[in-house]
Amino acid sequence: MSHIQAKRHFWWVSLLLILALFATQAAMPANAATTAQVLDKGKWAPATYKAIQELIDKNGVNSPSYKAAKKPYAVFDWDNTSIMHDTQEALFVYQIHHLAYKLTPEEFGKAIRTNVPEGPFSEGYHNADGKPVTLDAIATDLVADYTYLYQNYKGLKGTKSLEEVTATEQFADFRAKLYFLYEAINDTHSNAVGYPWVLYLFTNMTIDDVHKLAEVSNDASLGMAIQKVSWTSPKALTGKAGVITASHTTGLRLTSEVANLMNTLRANGIDVYVVSASLEDVVRVFATLPKYGYNLPTENIIGMRLETKDGVIQNKYQPNYPFTVGHGKTEVIQSILEKKYGHGPILIAGDSNGDFEMMTELKSVQLALVINRVKGGKIGQQAMKAAEQLGKATPSVVLQGRDENTGMWIPNEMTIKLGKMEPELLAK
Repeated sequence: MSHIQAKRHFWWVSLLLILALFATQAAMPANAATTAQVLDKGKWAPATYKAIQELIDKNGVNSPSYKAAKKPYAVFDWDNTSIMHDTQEALFVYQIHHLAYKLTPEEFGKAIRTNVPEGPFSEGYHNADGKPVTLDAIATDLVADYTYLYQNYKGLKGTKSLEEVTATEQFADFRAKLYFLYEAINDTHSNAVGYPWVLYLFTNMTIDDVHKLAEVSNDASLGMAIQKVSWTSPKALTGKAGVITASHTTGLRLTSEVANLMNTLRANGIDVYVVSASLEDVVRVFATLPKYGYNLPTENIIGMRLETKDGVIQNKYQPNYPFTVGHGKTEVIQSILEKKYGHGPILIAGDSNGDFEMMTELKSVQLALVINRVKGGKIGQQAMKAAEQLGKATPSVVLQGRDENTGMWIPNEMTIKLGKMEPELLAK
């Protein structure tokens, strides 16, 4: 064979090999060559991990039935599910401590009364003398406190530093009574009253203002110890409501297992959404900024929405939009996500009574993941159902435990409550 013939032979054989390779790849299913990301075992309860991974295998890109044009998707609650504790509540407390408001005293008084029924709060919300506290009494005291702070703090209309004004009895009264009011409203009235109430304190801010506040609040709370603190209003400022005490648990924590799950689902062709009872723009900061590790697209965050006018937040909930708690979460999934995809989610993750409906009302849900807070009520029913299914091959509900003292998960379905050492499976 001549040199020229040998060269022609080499190129002919090479061409045949390339054509054969293309033919082989064309004959393979589109997803056959994909090496999909596997969920990290982290601190998952083993049975829960198994159920989640099997769900991914069944519905992800490596499944023979996978259709990119009809992608599956999962929905997560945010507070106490995707993170430890409540980002909206942490921001509420941050606003108090930094007097981060854009309200006049008159506007503040209107905001704290918005949609709250008059009269006393439920049993247990009494002052130090054992007398019931009414909305009018505590709102009157708070407006008096806020007026003093507004007129004195240089971040509002005064000249004194934050350190100076937060050392006053008026601030001590303001902090204790505003947090007391927050809890009293939520425990006394419906979710439609309690959940939006805290958001009205953003009135007169821009969305950018809220984003900046949320980020500094997140970062501050991530550095705090997890502990319960109590605030008692001073006797010198008894006012109409009397002396009251309010308690709050400090500290937020990232949940790396949930961040990894979200990223793994997306790597497997399963879209991820958050449906939260917190303000949509507050959750977006946590869920989308790369430094927190969840890496979700901005448009995949759905939550409470306030009315805006010329880019400024109003003291009003967005008309014709559901309160994203309880059945309202089901409503937004159906009206936004099912409309977009043509079908419902395959996975729902949550931790509270407010997540029960979206776990149980959507027929498409193959698996419900309950972050175990050892709660009663409707979510307690889900936890009990998960406990009954422990050891079964294909559970419909699974539990994941954590240590509330550290904010970290533990590889068990049981949870260690704050201040305790022994894990518990179900509420007693």
